[in-house]
Amino acid sequence: MSTPAIHEARPAPPKRSGGAAALGWILTIGFNVVAPIITYNVLTKDHGWSEFSALLLSSAWPVLESVISLAWRRKLDEFAVITLVFLVITAVVSLVGAHSARALLIKDSGVTGLFGLLCLGTLLAPRPLMFYFGRKFATDGTPESTAWWNGLWQYEGFRTTLTRMTLVWGLTYVAEAIVRIVLAYTLSASTMVVLSPIMIYGVMAALGVWTTLYGKRSQAEGERRAAEAAAQAAAAA
Repeated sequence: MSTPAIHEARPAPPKRSGGAAALGWILTIGFNVVAPIITYNVLTKDHGWSEFSALLLSSAWPVLESVISLAWRRKLDEFAVITLVFLVITAVVSLVGAHSARALLIKDSGVTGLFGLLCLGTLLAPRPLMFYFGRKFATDGTPESTAWWNGLWQYEGFRTTLTRMTLVWGLTYVAEAIVRIVLAYTLSASTMVVLSPIMIYGVMAALGVWTTLYGKRSQAEGERRAAEAAAQAAAAA
């Protein structure tokens, strides 16, 4: 049975602060992408560190962003936590000995496969993973925009959309990992060296496009239902 909240018009997002959004993204990209990559490359290539040790030290950057977020906004940055978890997953997978090109390819598949399992695992949590990804991209991190996004969780259509997105991401990455492992044993290593990154970035791009289109379609459907409910209520009155 539908709840009344489904038919209520969702509140419009507050006006975004360009300065806050820009600063937030600079911190996010710097601490979660640029700094870990530079740290990992410097430690492994210039100082001879193992992959595991370099990845663990690289994970200090998302931790630092979380500390800054707590001090600045009085809330934990879940995006940094997700990055930290991903780096730890990668570090654990790196412990598996890679004595051949095929083993190295299988290790890469293990990372994406475990990420897919992480997505599926969050379906059992109070909020699915895409809820936090969406909040990172749809808000500027200010208390007003964060409260707006959190408040949308009361709408069943919103919950269904994010849950379905998380399910699709999880199943897709698990399937992608399985397919790449099978291909690693079927095709030559030289072929997989070329095919593997194409699959990784191809799946990522496809999921990004699908997520954008599905999100817009779900939003339009919710607005249509709200308009119909409002028209019916006006007619009844």
